[in-house]
Amino acid sequence: MTNKPRRSVLYVPATNAKALAKAGTLACDTVIVDLEDSVAPEAKAEARDALVAHFANAPASQKETVIRVNALETGWGAADLAAAASCHPDAVLLPKVETADQLRSARAMLDEAGASDASLWAMIETPLAIVNIKEICAVGSRSDIRLQCLVAGTNDLAKETVLAGSRARLTMVEWLAPAVIHAKAFLIDILDGVYNDFRDVDGFAAECREGAERGFDGKTLIHPSQIDVANEVFSPSQKAIENARAIVAAFDHPDNAGRGVISLEGKMVERLHLEMAQRLLVKAASV
Repeated sequence: MTNKPRRSVLYVPATNAKALAKAGTLACDTVIVDLEDSVAPEAKAEARDALVAHFANAPASQKETVIRVNALETGWGAADLAAAASCHPDAVLLPKVETADQLRSARAMLDEAGASDASLWAMIETPLAIVNIKEICAVGSRSDIRLQCLVAGTNDLAKETVLAGSRARLTMVEWLAPAVIHAKAFLIDILDGVYNDFRDVDGFAAECREGAERGFDGKTLIHPSQIDVANEVFSPSQKAIENARAIVAAFDHPDNAGRGVISLEGKMVERLHLEMAQRLLVKAASV
């Protein structure tokens, strides 16, 4: 887990040159250049070539950039990973991660290809991934693997489980809860899945709020129109920032030096609240 904000993470197909060119100017925190789901099987090679060409010609940017490759077990995965390594992105996103061995294999391939500076991200989108989430996070958190972020693949998880109906989202987040708590335990960020109807602004905003309340660090997006809402929801509110500042200031006061518990505006505040306030202020300063 880093202090880098990942409130809004936008998928952009590698084959969409216009969208790729525009992505660097958008207000999203991260761009995922996609070689997987958004690219048809017959266009995989074309997408790979377009990816390499884009990175060769794209202007320098401070925006975090991630490349999602096809699974290493497919006929495209190895070539995708080699192409991604040549682009030197901030991270490579692996789809359908179900075991820690998949992380080890991808890390070894990236290192061998000269892309040891790239971190790993992992899609959690199958039942087996959730079953094995502790091992995935434990191995991924090692300094030689450097798994920085989990991404909930809610569409694929729904497909794998034949999940449908009005309560599908509620069931989905209950399944994903172990991924959230393990991500927190091993200091790895975790992003909520996409909201498919980008025209439904109210529904999207409601799902963002729910995701934030359930511990997700941000939202993956399919359209630029979703960026502003995600940024707002996953940023600390002004009220929360002011409250955090008040807690820090109170503990900094000479009268409270060394105290474990103080009273602030009629409420008991402990040092654990101070630590939470300090983390919130660091996060607020990074957005």
